[in-house]
Amino acid sequence: MDIKEHYENHLANYYSWMFGDFNAKLNENQRFFECHNIKPVLSKTAIDLGAGCGFQSIPLAKIGFKVKAIDFSKKLLDELKSKSNGLSIEAIEDNILDFDVYSNCKPELIVCMGDTITHLDSLESIQELIKNNYKILLKSGKLILTFRDSTLELKEEQRFIPVRSDDNRIFTCFLEYHYTYVKVFDIIYEKENGRWIQKISSYKKLVIPRNVIEDYFEDAGFKIEFMGVENGLVTIIGTK
Repeated sequence: MDIKEHYENHLANYYSWMFGDFNAKLNENQRFFECHNIKPVLSKTAIDLGAGCGFQSIPLAKIGFKVKAIDFSKKLLDELKSKSNGLSIEAIEDNILDFDVYSNCKPELIVCMGDTITHLDSLESIQELIKNNYKILLKSGKLILTFRDSTLELKEEQRFIPVRSDDNRIFTCFLEYHYTYVKVFDIIYEKENGRWIQKISSYKKLVIPRNVIEDYFEDAGFKIEFMGVENGLVTIIGTK
């Protein structure tokens, strides 16, 4: 199953639930932006690539940005819209590599957070994304990328990752490692009419060496302001 089908037919139904408290996730990202002094100073326009249900878009709008939230999942964008009343967020259902959709809005900030870039089909697509983001950013604008570091292969039982569970759902991931990608199996047990029903879907995530992304930033022209790793998630912030 390709990644869009996986989200629309499977993962989008559980996506915000699997992160736990929605507002806690918003507050976490708001603290991240405040910690890195992310605030509107130029065009006040921000682009959120792979916006999903709004974990980044909503905090950015609360800070004062006019946000273009781009995602291929209608279900997740509908959830974003339901939770962002009154905020300056335009939800756009499209592929994040379709640069024509957002190339003329003069952004001062582009974020592509969570694990979005691992969903692209190749490292070349990521390089193209970074180059094109550099082109459309205003001078002194910033690009923020985060991604899961999967370069260290998990072995045996380590490949079973408990995600979340409650009285009615159990969510586990199983990882199958290949040379350039990890095949991820999202396994859901959900109680329906008193019976546990198993639902499984899978997709591929790129294995991305962090030094490669650092090189892509520098080759595009970015000055790297921050690069760090926390709980396996790599964060890189570049300034034009």
